[in-house]
Amino acid sequence: MGVSNSIQQQVATRPDPRAVLTLLKPVTWFPPMWAFSCGVISTGLPMAGRWSLLALGICITGPLVCASSQAVNDWFDRHVDAINEPDRPIPSGRIPGQWGLAIAIAWTLLSLVAAIPLGPMGLGAVTLALLFSWGYSAPPFRFKLNGWIGNAAVGFTYEGLAWVTGAALMFGQAWLPWELLIMAGLYSLGAHGIMTLNDFKAIEGDERMGVRSLPVQLGADRAAWVAAIVMIIPQLVVITLLSMWDRPYHAIAIAVLVVAQAGIMRWFVQEPIKRALYLSAFGVPFYVSGMMITAFALRAIVSGAL
Repeated sequence: MGVSNSIQQQVATRPDPRAVLTLLKPVTWFPPMWAFSCGVISTGLPMAGRWSLLALGICITGPLVCASSQAVNDWFDRHVDAINEPDRPIPSGRIPGQWGLAIAIAWTLLSLVAAIPLGPMGLGAVTLALLFSWGYSAPPFRFKLNGWIGNAAVGFTYEGLAWVTGAALMFGQAWLPWELLIMAGLYSLGAHGIMTLNDFKAIEGDERMGVRSLPVQLGADRAAWVAAIVMIIPQLVVITLLSMWDRPYHAIAIAVLVVAQAGIMRWFVQEPIKRALYLSAFGVPFYVSGMMITAFALRAIVSGAL
């Protein structure tokens, strides 16, 4: 009996490796990796001789920087998760004690070390992304306490910064064509709405713990409309700009994707709490598909401007 209790205590003081993977949330790595790839493609430059650098950039963007941000968020949200998602690794005890914080710090440092081969510009971008990830979740800033600010910070880093970093590594310089910067900015803005979708499942815990997400501030119904509008309007601007820049077929393709999103959004706003995850699962892929179409449209636009 004594041996059994000793084994149980030992297990309880060490994180379960499967719980660590859950903490790092691989499902969340896709958006910044995709945006980074869009940035690379949008330059129109050949990838010959750059494959190893680009592979490293994608790895840093998702499994390192994004994963570290998830660990940071779970540690500083452990009290909220105890209400909203008690089965998460930290509140459930599968990652006990201070292990959650230790993993967040270790993954942050690993991200910085891995970014060194990217050069000063790449390392600077990774540092900025990590600062935003800690500022989003950790005091004294804790941007997520206000849904307007927190979602904007995530949209900027997950979409815009990742896109610009991928393009800058291809160009080998900090200066980028203004058309590329505008598109990255527009999709960053739309990502604010995508982030709001994640807040509908956490309304109860957010209210009790003082997290003023948009569903808490505006109510579920109004927040749903805001999320939908914020997602749609930047894409309409993208369509308009591509049409003006003589990319009509790309504009039409994105317009079709927007119509598909609008149909799902119309259904979503009727019962946003129940249907937010469906919009995330089935509507957001149309959004990110439009990002890649835009990246291919930019290839000709940017090469002509250089």
